[in-house]
Amino acid sequence: MIQFSAVSNITRSVSPKTLVLLGCDQEGVFLNAPGNAGEAVRKVLLEEGFTGKESQGAVAHPSNALPAVKVIALGLGNKQEITTETFRRAGGRLARKAREIRVEEVLIEWPRQFKGDQIKAFAEGLLLGSYQYTRYKTQLKDSPKGIQKLILKTSPEVLASAKSALKTAEAYCSGALMARDLINGAPSDITPRVLADTARKIAKGPIRLKLYSTRELKKMGAGGILGVNIGSALEPYLIHLHYKPKGKSKKSLAIVGKGITFDSGGLSLKPAGSMETMKMDMSGAAAVLGVFSQLAQFKPHVEVHGIIATTENMPGGRAYKPGDVLKAINGKTMEVLNTDAEGRLVLSDALSYAVQQEVDGIVDMATLTGACVVALGSLVSGALSNNASLMEKVKEATDAEGETVWELPLVKEYRDDIKSKVADIKNIGGGREAGTIIGGLFLQEFVGDTPWVHLDIAGPAYLEREYPAVPYLTHGGTGLMVRSLLTLLRNE
Repeated sequence: MIQFSAVSNITRSVSPKTLVLLGCDQEGVFLNAPGNAGEAVRKVLLEEGFTGKESQGAVAHPSNALPAVKVIALGLGNKQEITTETFRRAGGRLARKAREIRVEEVLIEWPRQFKGDQIKAFAEGLLLGSYQYTRYKTQLKDSPKGIQKLILKTSPEVLASAKSALKTAEAYCSGALMARDLINGAPSDITPRVLADTARKIAKGPIRLKLYSTRELKKMGAGGILGVNIGSALEPYLIHLHYKPKGKSKKSLAIVGKGITFDSGGLSLKPAGSMETMKMDMSGAAAVLGVFSQLAQFKPHVEVHGIIATTENMPGGRAYKPGDVLKAINGKTMEVLNTDAEGRLVLSDALSYAVQQEVDGIVDMATLTGACVVALGSLVSGALSNNASLMEKVKEATDAEGETVWELPLVKEYRDDIKSKVADIKNIGGGREAGTIIGGLFLQEFVGDTPWVHLDIAGPAYLEREYPAVPYLTHGGTGLMVRSLLTLLRNE
């Protein structure tokens, strides 16, 4: 983790040799050039082609213009259009540029007009953009480390809020990077047992854990999880983390995550190419664990239940079959027509269990449908909800954290598509249309009247390519929704 420090003054003897400047595209104006050095540095950077556009990052050696040996200039675009997300992306660009030129320590004099939220976002972008997954790498000796230390110089009156913002960013990103590590691990290494063991490590202080394995799941009637699991050699789990604040909480929320640690498609086997990234099918579960890893630090005033249904979906000799009928914890029966629509089956039990906790709201996260990726791409999550108020709160949190969601309607007329002739419902619709909505309608059967938001994160949870415009998102697992859910819970 990068070492952050916020100071109101700095001596030359401890000043890093690399200075970070933030520029706008109005003639390359710098918002934070110290003293009268702005014009001299601007001329040097203009020669490098830097004009302050948002996508730009440039490096200069400004001679005697500044005490720094190097300057990294980051464009913020039009000054009137700068948002909090602008700073998050600037932090991501700094991470990439610093690694490229092998810089490990930097100083930034923070512009006075931008406060805590922008400082937090900048630090988040830097932390997330600096992430590298190296567990399986054997040649790391000469690899660039990237930034190891950042000193943020600010005015005395905002020093306390700057320190708080940096601390919050560190916690948010610690949870998100933990989720990334889980998602990026090989599926033979990140198993349902590993998710359960991770929950055990998190469960301390105000956080308690209940863990249900095969024997308990049978007693509970968790037919969705058990049905999907039967073809796997590994034991399934229903994981229940429970955070309870001191005193009487006014509200309780459940965050629910799909935890398929590898999805072969079962007997409805996926094509080989489609299986290559299916270690990421537990991204919802990883997000729940990432959130709970930081709850004790923030101590939100809301009671939180973290519920994960985890198993593999494998085509073993005992595997569940198209035509099988499973029964969820709430007693509803489900006809299986496609074993590759397994996520909704395990979530049927997780959501039913969440309702049993008598919570005031549920947010579930699942890499549920390829249809959502087709509709919204790799940078936007789909959202469906039965409650406008809870949906609005989720949107406010995701907007604040730059994790875009787009609400889709729960079209009640499409409910007929999941009617079954032999069971209460079936696990796929009758055709290719409205796949994400059909998945949401299936899940709605298990939440009753409880306010609920379903987040289909199939696109943004795992990136097979990087997007230069969003430089804090790296290849692989993104740790999506950890930061947004922490914000949601802290806002309650």
